[in-house]
Amino acid sequence: MQLGSERLALDVAVVEEMAEQMAQYLDSDVMFWPMSRSGMPMLTLGGYLMREHRLDKLPDLLPPQTRTTAAAAIHLFNQTLAERIVRFEAKAQQELQARLRQWEEYLKDVERGTADRSSNYGTAVETRVMIAALIDRLSLPPYQLDARPLQHLSLLDTRLRNTWQPGDFIWPAEWVSAYPQTEYWWLYGSPRNKESRD
Repeated sequence: MQLGSERLALDVAVVEEMAEQMAQYLDSDVMFWPMSRSGMPMLTLGGYLMREHRLDKLPDLLPPQTRTTAAAAIHLFNQTLAERIVRFEAKAQQELQARLRQWEEYLKDVERGTADRSSNYGTAVETRVMIAALIDRLSLPPYQLDARPLQHLSLLDTRLRNTWQPGDFIWPAEWVSAYPQTEYWWLYGSPRNKESRD
């Protein structure tokens, strides 16, 4: 099994667990929800939507049984959402603001040359992918996406472009079709470190 397929299979397990706990999560006031199974990431809407996007765009990388499991989890999530539209929108807006602040802090570290060398851009950029996934969902009816997060993101993208070094797709090659370069340009390369810009 190739790396992209292996990681996608992990996404299915995470999405299944997240969908099962989504009702409790949405009814809570917590943004980062610890999942009951060990070794799982924290449950957040951005984390769920990022993985759902991949599963939706890359079904052929999964065996039929795993595909069925993913579809059932996504169906459960959508059922849960239908009963909690207002809760979802409020929590998604709150997380979007938090993710924008998190991404801005990362970009400041890049600009200052203090970004942790041990932290791989391929991991750090998950925050930017979650921002895109949250905006995509909040752009759909019945939700209302405020213009301010889009303006904030536009400024952050301009800052990233100022340090940008285009390159190859940074995630598994099998995922390219889920992340076209025209829309996800920030997955095709990495920011230059301060030394190489001076």
